[in-house]
Amino acid sequence: MNPRALRAVGPVILVVAALAVMVWALAFGGGAAPLAIADPGPFVRWGLPTAKLLVNLSAAGMVGVLVTALFALRAGDREFDIALDTASISAAVFTVAAAVTGFLTFLDAFNPVLDLGPQFGAQLGRFIVETEPGRTWLITTVAGAALTVLTFAVRSWTATFFVALLATASLVPMGTQGHSGEEAFHHEAMTALILHIIAAAVWLGGLLLIVVVRPLQSRDDSAATVARYSSIAIAAFAVVAVSGTVRAAIGLQGWEALISPYGAILALKVVALIALGLFGAWYRTRLIGRMRESEVAGDAAQRAAGSARATKAFWTLIAFELALMGIASGAAAALARTPPPVPPLIPEVPTPAERLTDAPVPPELTLERWLTAWNVDLLWAVIAGFAIFFYLAGVWRLRRRGDAWPVYRTILWVLGWLLLVWVTGGVINVYQDYLFSMHMVGHMLLTMAIPLLLVPGAPVTLAARAVRKRDDGTRGGREWILWAVHSPVARVLTNPFVAAGLFIGSLWVFYYTDLFRWSLYDHLGHEWMIAHFLITGYLFVMSLIGIDPVPYRLPYPGRLLLLIGIMAMHAFFGIAIMMQEGLMIAEWFGSMGRTWGATPIEDQYTGGGIAWSIGEIPTLILAITVAIQWSRSDDRETKRRDRHADRTGDAELEAYNARLAELAEKDAKAAARR
Repeated sequence: MNPRALRAVGPVILVVAALAVMVWALAFGGGAAPLAIADPGPFVRWGLPTAKLLVNLSAAGMVGVLVTALFALRAGDREFDIALDTASISAAVFTVAAAVTGFLTFLDAFNPVLDLGPQFGAQLGRFIVETEPGRTWLITTVAGAALTVLTFAVRSWTATFFVALLATASLVPMGTQGHSGEEAFHHEAMTALILHIIAAAVWLGGLLLIVVVRPLQSRDDSAATVARYSSIAIAAFAVVAVSGTVRAAIGLQGWEALISPYGAILALKVVALIALGLFGAWYRTRLIGRMRESEVAGDAAQRAAGSARATKAFWTLIAFELALMGIASGAAAALARTPPPVPPLIPEVPTPAERLTDAPVPPELTLERWLTAWNVDLLWAVIAGFAIFFYLAGVWRLRRRGDAWPVYRTILWVLGWLLLVWVTGGVINVYQDYLFSMHMVGHMLLTMAIPLLLVPGAPVTLAARAVRKRDDGTRGGREWILWAVHSPVARVLTNPFVAAGLFIGSLWVFYYTDLFRWSLYDHLGHEWMIAHFLITGYLFVMSLIGIDPVPYRLPYPGRLLLLIGIMAMHAFFGIAIMMQEGLMIAEWFGSMGRTWGATPIEDQYTGGGIAWSIGEIPTLILAITVAIQWSRSDDRETKRRDRHADRTGDAELEAYNARLAELAEKDAKAAARR
């Protein structure tokens, strides 16, 4: 298919395929079937999934286009401007579709009588303000409206980057909806759904951008853009596959559930995604290179003909990909309305712990359960997987070209991320909602032990050496990493006094404000807590022992003095918790109904002791490391001076002795005159 024709027809292929599959899946799975009681009517039953489908497709045109433009296009070029205009149009559609979805959700939930009277308006207002679905779609609509303006107004690298972050964040509230809040493991289901929505939006939106900007690019520029997008698509496909598998496992809860309408629709979506992955692998390994004239053997005419054939095959493949994307999107929209085949449950009165955490109190904590208790946090498992993969890929690239990279750095980096996976998904994650002491163990590991392993890995230095530098004015991974390192925000955050202040100050602010309560009641607050303590700990450790470039580091005596001060304040924090007479977040830790282990107040005392004593072990390791680096720095300075003396023949020493002799001679003459 001709690229110009595909630019006009491509979105139509996507939308038509999505709508056709959604209508079939809703009819087949019963997602639009009339309800026995309080049926909202066919308009709502069919209109709500249609509006959600438009939300998903427009979200892809907003988020995926921005992300791909940042990594594949050059700011200031016509293609970049077209990408931002496309994102602005998508954001406008996203805003309207989100508003319609919120209104139809209100009709679906309350089935009110439509009129223009004050009672209907008051009921709609209460839904928007007082219910979680209403607030979710209100936030989404407002975010979409803001993004519509911002994507139209901005044109620079930095502004587009922050708009892309806002666009990605605007998809998070959508992940809190659906079945995930109504079933077991709903926190895990919610995390999987959020990752799935964002990754799918990046994947589909990037494909749309390729179609939109192709008529404006030369063949070589188009091939480069496609190659860069394919790297993004591979990462997005991996996230979609993993998060989709987790989400499906939670929804189905057994292989026998596949034999159901829900399972059939899910199977269709899986087949479409697998086909998309195979197509992506095909054009990445075979067609992209052949799109360049210089990579086809023969004379100029043969090269041009071969490149033209490869280009035509590629864009025909893109048309099929858009159709498959539509099939997967339509199936996903129908699945959101189709009830999964969950076995019937016997109604039981929930325990206090189940009311608070939506899960029963785990068995008593024993030595065995330190190794066998798992509740993996998918978000951090995915982040850790990418961090380890890209780090190892960078080391492999260095070694392939003959450069050295210390083995111990690689080992520490991998161990650090594996420890993070265990902290966020092992026994600590299982018990931290019920035992304050386990929560404090996790905090100490997040903020001190894990950064102590990650910082020596020197990821920025590795990226600067391993990631290829671009010379066409676009920004790849290397350029964005170096931009972030040298940004004004990074200069402030990496200042040793700022890093130390964030490290110790956030400790007090978190536990003695409602931030602690937020992290317990809200899963998003819990994820924020992990990210915050990990980042502040990393910044503090990097200011002391890191080798990655920062604008300013204290001399070694200043580092030790700063560390001693932080150790004292950290110990005082632990003692303050131990001396506290009341229970922190008493309505949480004091209401679990736990029948084993120490009492909540005794457990809190233990947690304070952990912060005071065990938490100082990584600090002691930091002090030893700083002392060793100081000693090695002195040794290097001594060797440097020795080498300089060898090169100059002790010229500095001879000049110094000559100066002393001259002064002595002057003193002798002065004495003789007296």
